[in-house]
Amino acid sequence: MDSIFVIDVLVKIVVILLVFSALAGIATYFERKVLAFMQRRLGPTHVGPFGILQVAADGIKLFTKEDIVPQNAIKPIFKLAPVVAAATAFIAMAAIPFFPEFKIPFTDYVVRPIISDVNVGVLFVLGVMATGMYAPLFGGMASSNKWSLLGAARTVIQLLSFEVITGLSLIAPLMMIGSLSLIDINNYQTGGLFDWMIWYQPVAFLMFLIAGYAETNRTPFDLLEHEAEVITGFATEYSGIRWGLFAIGEYANMFTIAFLASIIFLGGFNSFWIIPGGIMILLKVSFLIFLFFWVRAAWPHVRPDQLMWFCWKVLMPVALINILITGLVLI
Repeated sequence: MDSIFVIDVLVKIVVILLVFSALAGIATYFERKVLAFMQRRLGPTHVGPFGILQVAADGIKLFTKEDIVPQNAIKPIFKLAPVVAAATAFIAMAAIPFFPEFKIPFTDYVVRPIISDVNVGVLFVLGVMATGMYAPLFGGMASSNKWSLLGAARTVIQLLSFEVITGLSLIAPLMMIGSLSLIDINNYQTGGLFDWMIWYQPVAFLMFLIAGYAETNRTPFDLLEHEAEVITGFATEYSGIRWGLFAIGEYANMFTIAFLASIIFLGGFNSFWIIPGGIMILLKVSFLIFLFFWVRAAWPHVRPDQLMWFCWKVLMPVALINILITGLVLI
């Protein structure tokens, strides 16, 4: 049994690495297509049918570009930062139940689509994702470049501001559920559509999404690199596969936030009417990923001071009031 358990865990790890690495590339294609549609452009069209092979072209370019390390950079930390970004993004997925349990055809072996069902799954995922914010901090500080250093400073601003909101936004729903296990949170909403946590905690859901955009460095909170500028913030000196690891980490974190929001607030992978639970979770995650793209196309960037004002003077008081009201109702 021990060997079967080890093989089971290893297979799940390999599947998650392969699937979400591929999805990171595919998501870039769909993002470019969605943005192009909303901005009356065409997006990728030339490489393959409907431009779908642009994903492969970009991957080949990243893997074959020269890997440049600045002369005055702190080389070990400079090289380590992209690895931290990608590694923490995938490690955070270890405690996420992606689908309901199922049996392998023609066998009695039950597959649980989660690597490790820890009883503090929410804390584990959020903690590892928060650690990933050190990647742009290390990369920016080690680059020996003033623009990269400014990007690193923005990382600290964003980390200190929205990590607080991420935690506070989840306290109220977790008070109602009484567990930190994502399996228990999913099972709490098995009664159907009106048992979904979003109906009881809409404010918490909205705050968690906003904090998720900041966690994943997405518009309107993409202060770390800020694509509207000529430089790329903390990643100014990165090229090739090292830059690609930052991108993979960002998109993997997007999927993590989408799965967390779906499980905690949108009924998880419970079946709905005649739709199986596995299909339902895919539909919810797909909608939330589309929402990432939509917000990027429709919303302007914010300045660092606006981000801090919005966090400390708006979201934090709202989160505390939401926790207080939830506590009074539960009492």
